[in-house]
Amino acid sequence: MLFRNGNTSNDIARRPTKETAVSWGPFDLSGKAAIVTGGAMGIGFGIVKRFVEAGAQVVIGDLNPELAAEKAAGLDGAGRAQATRVDVTEAGAGDHLVEQCVAEFGSVDILVNNAGIYPSTPLLEMDRDLWQRVIDINLTGLAFVSKAVGKRMAEQGSGGKIVNIASIDALHPSQVGLAAYDSSKGGVLMFTRAFALEMAPHRVNVNAIAPGGISTEGTAAPLEGSGMTQEQMEAMMAQFIAGIPAGRMGEPDDIAKVAVFLASAASDYMTGELVVVDGGALIG
Repeated sequence: MLFRNGNTSNDIARRPTKETAVSWGPFDLSGKAAIVTGGAMGIGFGIVKRFVEAGAQVVIGDLNPELAAEKAAGLDGAGRAQATRVDVTEAGAGDHLVEQCVAEFGSVDILVNNAGIYPSTPLLEMDRDLWQRVIDINLTGLAFVSKAVGKRMAEQGSGGKIVNIASIDALHPSQVGLAAYDSSKGGVLMFTRAFALEMAPHRVNVNAIAPGGISTEGTAAPLEGSGMTQEQMEAMMAQFIAGIPAGRMGEPDDIAKVAVFLASAASDYMTGELVVVDGGALIG
């Protein structure tokens, strides 16, 4: 999704929790302030949901803060969330998110760079603008939001966690048509490692998650716009799932639970790492 800067924000009221800080143990995020880009739906919203359950206070940066606020209003957890409109490709987007998070919650302790797009176009048919758009959102936007958050974390002096959403396509191309996407996600992997070195003296851990096939609104869109019949789409999906040893597509919560791990004290001795969450697809 794309995100645009703006001043609209929506507070989502704190709700009663079914979880306790004790039950979350080393995965407890109580008192932590987090930013999640692209958090209105899909993997991003799954991460917001688990963060709120774990006690975090979350700023959701999205093109559609109204949708983010509406969906998050039904969350049940010890934390709370606020939605703001932001475009990660615009200069100052990272500063805007930091300012929102500090103003509402007093600090920035966690960043999840989830915003991204997934167009499927063979390179021989792709124009330069589409290539640049994918790189701008998936890689450049991620890098400069990380820069703004990393500077704030260094100033705070209390450490922090940055979690980048990459893809198994950073390691192996999955299909024709994703040259731009694959290149951007490969860049995310190397950026994660390079920035982890830079932020280590500040006790900021920088790691990435490589999802495999995850059922979301975004991943369904390319198939629906492909011109295939319903039967053809179902056959293609069945063939894809047949290559996953776990025997199913992933769900946003499969990624969200790993994001909680990487955002929590449970992962304190990990940095510059890529955690593959693909149901075994890369070994299938």
